[in-house]
This record gives sequence, C-alpha cells and structure tokens, in this order.
Amino acid sequence: MPVVIHLDELLSARGMTLTQLSDRVDITLANLSILKTGKAKAIRFSTLEAICQVLECQPGDLLGYAAE
Repeated sequence: MPVVIHLDELLSARGMTLTQLSDRVDITLANLSILKTGKAKAIRFSTLEAICQVLECQPGDLLGYAAE
C-alpha cells in the first residue's frame, strides 16, 4: 500500500501508548490498531483532526506516500 501511517513514530516521540491515544480521542483501540497497521481503507477527517490535535501534529506528519 503506497499510503504509509506514521502513528508508531508519533506515539513513540510523545511517549504515548495507543491505549492512551484511544482514550484521548475517543476512538476504539481496535480502530486505531487497524489504522496503525496500515489495514484501514479510509479515515474520517474528524478522526484525523482528533488524532492530530492530541498528538500536536499535522496530517502530513501522520500520513505519507511511498511510491511502489
């Protein structure tokens, strides 16, 4: 998949766990795990906004593109 999710790196840099992020953005741990592993087919803008707000990042920090 050419879209890459950098959630692990952002969480690590902020000393936060996926469970803590789940609690703060009110998104299930299962859905965040799907996103983190790159298995998500889509992401809502409201979800992206909530994650970026909590992690104090821009969408481009979370998402990347790697040409195949």
